[in-house]
Amino acid sequence: MPYPARLLNPDESVALDLHPHWWFFAESVTSFVVSVVLSFFLLGQSDPKSDLVKIASYPVWVIAALATVWLVIRYLKWRTTYFVITSDRLIYRHGVIAKAGIEIPLERVNNVNFKQGIFERIIGAGDLLIESGGEDGQQRFSDISHPDKVQNLIHLQMEDNQKRSFSVNMVGGNDVATQIEKLEGLRDRGSITAEDFEAQKRRLLDS
Repeated sequence: MPYPARLLNPDESVALDLHPHWWFFAESVTSFVVSVVLSFFLLGQSDPKSDLVKIASYPVWVIAALATVWLVIRYLKWRTTYFVITSDRLIYRHGVIAKAGIEIPLERVNNVNFKQGIFERIIGAGDLLIESGGEDGQQRFSDISHPDKVQNLIHLQMEDNQKRSFSVNMVGGNDVATQIEKLEGLRDRGSITAEDFEAQKRRLLDS
């Protein structure tokens, strides 16, 4: 299920819409499979109606039922958990009935790191660590698919957002010194080349 379009701002576009990686299901699926295997093992005994088999069956069936419920709950959580990158912000929302979420404007993102263990690299999962200028500081997002590629995409969206903000400020008529300062910031971050910086600087000085 994609992120609801009604929750987007006007003129905001989605660059990436992710549910958690399938590793999110690892524990619940393992419990379910083990309980099912044990159940079939007991049913396959030579005398399934013996007292010993009956006594052993009760806790196994209870465990199987609990594992099934746990798996269903995990699926519902997976389906209602979103990690979204838009043209303006990062969005993390989760919750089946009660909802909770985090929104970080791209212009307030200071640093984006990712963390993967050896096994996580093999399966293509990992964590994202995002530092922002907000009150929450650093946020960790787990079970992200291909976090290295997501990191690169966030940086690209940040650069595009900065360029759009600069264009808006140019139209808004900020003073030349402020506009040149912003141009220098874009150049230093690699968002524009030195040649683009000099060309736009000349246009500003000539205007």
